[in-house]
Amino acid sequence: MSPLAIFQQRSAAAGTWEVWQGFSFADPAFLYLLLLVPPVVIWGQRRKRSAALAAPATLAVLQRSSAQRWSFLVPALSALAMCAGILALARPLSGEDRFEGSSEGVDIALLLDRSSSMEEPTGNGKERRFDMARRVVAEFAKRRMTDRDGASDNVAIFGFAFYTELLCPFTLDSDAVQGVLEELDVEYLRDLDGTGIGVALAKATQVLSNSDAASRIIVLLTDGRETVYQRSETAMHPKQAAVIAAAKGVRVYTLYVGPKELIRRDLFGASRVKADVGDLPAIAELTGGLFFHAEDEQQLEEAYQVIEDLERTPRTETHFAENYERYPGFVLAALMLAGLAIFSRHTWARRLPC
Repeated sequence: MSPLAIFQQRSAAAGTWEVWQGFSFADPAFLYLLLLVPPVVIWGQRRKRSAALAAPATLAVLQRSSAQRWSFLVPALSALAMCAGILALARPLSGEDRFEGSSEGVDIALLLDRSSSMEEPTGNGKERRFDMARRVVAEFAKRRMTDRDGASDNVAIFGFAFYTELLCPFTLDSDAVQGVLEELDVEYLRDLDGTGIGVALAKATQVLSNSDAASRIIVLLTDGRETVYQRSETAMHPKQAAVIAAAKGVRVYTLYVGPKELIRRDLFGASRVKADVGDLPAIAELTGGLFFHAEDEQQLEEAYQVIEDLERTPRTETHFAENYERYPGFVLAALMLAGLAIFSRHTWARRLPC
């Protein structure tokens, strides 16, 4: 491959060979003619040198003149003229390629349990379960709102205990979401404590039903089962809320944070029992989502990573190429250089005839 080809990068969109940013050639095959320029120039100089040697010997002893010292300019001008002509044949283009992207987008409702049970320590016992969950949710939201592919998703934050609150409406402002999560804490008032999963799902589904996004999902994180439905006549059962979400085309991912086995003590001693995850698996299944059980921060991060990989933002990209022909300038340069070389050869650089 020639040295010139090393610098050439094929542009599939425009059908040209891009050499530098914004500069390309429409017919790059002609550029290989540049390889013939040095042999042609050398061959021409050897012919003239042979003719000069055939001159009378007395000419050889003449003192070298200024014109002779600058005579190398004539073949240099001829070489430049040939190069400019070849570049004109390759049809140089200048302009820019623009890419305009459009994203169908994903609207994501993040539901975070604020009940008092989230005060329980994590597996390492160094922080609250709520703080760990809040941190992982914040990182997930940040990634989704500043997507790797240049597209970003609308995110809303809901906090739920006995009641459900829309803490941050759907937004593309990552800083706003991060600020809400930083200020969020568990519900300390006893009358407002509880785990109202059904109401939380119903409210998030209602807000999402007003969205025209191509994909709408709910990611619900909790450490317990529904407790509000048994205490309030106005509450909704989680499965009923899941049916409504499915009818609206909303997919629900449920995450249970806590140990998979608990120690139960009674009159007969202690025994290990599986954690009661309630209706979380059924909710996910009814809506086409997935259920995750995370015992620690690593497992919780892995669960959110799976959701992120599954719910990618569809993106389309349109290419616009604006190119302008630049060969007239090279043609003019070739003619001027060739004319200057011919003029010099017949004036100040003229050699004595053989």
